[in-house]
Amino acid sequence: MECRREARRRYNSGGVPGFDPSTKFIRDGDWVCASVPPAVADRRVEITGPVERKMIINALNSGAKVFMADFEDALSPSWENLMRGHVNLKDAVDGSITFHDKSRNRVYKLNDQTAKLFVRPRGWHLPEAHILIDGEPATGCLVDFGLYFFHNYAKFRQTQGSGFGPFFYLPKMEHSREAKIWNSVFERAEKMAGIERGSIRATILIETLPAVFQMNEILYELRDHSVGLNCGRWDYIFSYVKTFQSHPDRLLPDRVLVGMGQHFMRSYSDLLIRTCHKRGVHAMGGMAAQIPIRDDQKANEMALDLVRKDKLREVRAGHDGTWAAHPGLIPICVEAFTGHMGKNPNQIKSMKREDASAITEEDLLQIPRGVRTLEGLRLNTRVGIQYLAGWLTGSGSVPLYNLMEDAATAEISRVQNWQWIRYGVELDGDGLGVRVSKELFGRVVEEEMERIEKEVGKDKFKKGMYKEACKMFTKQCTAPELDDFLTLAVYNHIVAHHPINVSRL
Repeated sequence: MECRREARRRYNSGGVPGFDPSTKFIRDGDWVCASVPPAVADRRVEITGPVERKMIINALNSGAKVFMADFEDALSPSWENLMRGHVNLKDAVDGSITFHDKSRNRVYKLNDQTAKLFVRPRGWHLPEAHILIDGEPATGCLVDFGLYFFHNYAKFRQTQGSGFGPFFYLPKMEHSREAKIWNSVFERAEKMAGIERGSIRATILIETLPAVFQMNEILYELRDHSVGLNCGRWDYIFSYVKTFQSHPDRLLPDRVLVGMGQHFMRSYSDLLIRTCHKRGVHAMGGMAAQIPIRDDQKANEMALDLVRKDKLREVRAGHDGTWAAHPGLIPICVEAFTGHMGKNPNQIKSMKREDASAITEEDLLQIPRGVRTLEGLRLNTRVGIQYLAGWLTGSGSVPLYNLMEDAATAEISRVQNWQWIRYGVELDGDGLGVRVSKELFGRVVEEEMERIEKEVGKDKFKKGMYKEACKMFTKQCTAPELDDFLTLAVYNHIVAHHPINVSRL
């Protein structure tokens, strides 16, 4: 973490990330990662979501190849949420998980065929305040990994893993040294359990700007335990703003304009595919966050068409699989990938993307183009407050405006507001020439709070924590120094100093 802070000081002093000359031998070497386990050779569509009981059953039954159960951005890490999550995953691994929905008088249980289970622990930066080690909060990701691995490794290897596993997703890395620590954790766990070295496998999310320059090095450190990299594109945009928070020449346009059509985003995706396939592992695509719109057929068709085009772009570029946030999107994603890949489980050998070897530091750092508008500021504010209100009341995955949002969207919204306020940017897309100030932002907050109350209803607004969320979000956006993570800054508001007895769960 100190190395991260040192890098941030360097960027804040005018520096920029780049490829490390001292590890050029790794980037140029002919090494490959361990062979992909047969159980997860085909990952063409993966669904993600929090470790809630009903969600786990629906996701495993969804028709996706993989379900990523999330202790990170899609979960509010209250003690009860975390412990219930571990109980739910243990029941899922042993096949006994059921859920009785009393309101619908319906019992949910697993189908005979289910998705393969991956688990995403929290990032290195998040503490677990409910467990103290030598008087200090434990590291959240080690708590998540340790509890899940200990309780499930034996059963998982017998059933889902076919001799391998458990399988993980690893978030928020910035440097290969963090991958090296994870590799040590995996080796220690395998030794403790008496299982073969290389049993545990993980996909690493490339969702920070510094990490895109470390992809070969990250895979190298985890070469016996890796099954690929993933384009965590929402967090990647967040990281771009955070990395260049002191660079007024690198201001982003409205976040809805920062898509895969932007040169720096396309370069990131192409280089990830090239790197993974050179090293013999999966290159996973990004998230489709759309939720089917049941009461507006035309709007629903337009949304699904956007998903279809995005997934076709991914598979044609060479990705081996993609993410969806809702079971209703699985058929479209499967159709796009199967239509291009056929019966082949992946494109590791068929899409080498040699052309992407020419991608430069300048390609990866190119400033995104587009306008900034008052509506962009309003949307950031409205979404950020509502997400944080959900998080404070126990929900880390919040449906907003026909999208399933997690912490990444709230983070983009927060840092972009902060950046615009700090540099008094001109809202050049409105034709008014208005500059963002704390006063303008204050008026926007008031007006958007009124809009939120109308949209959710007075009763829900009163019972929810919208006012508390508004204060916290506003403070973050107007702070003199940018906090690293929104969830880290507000974590103490959900810590229970006398948590409920786990045995009662």
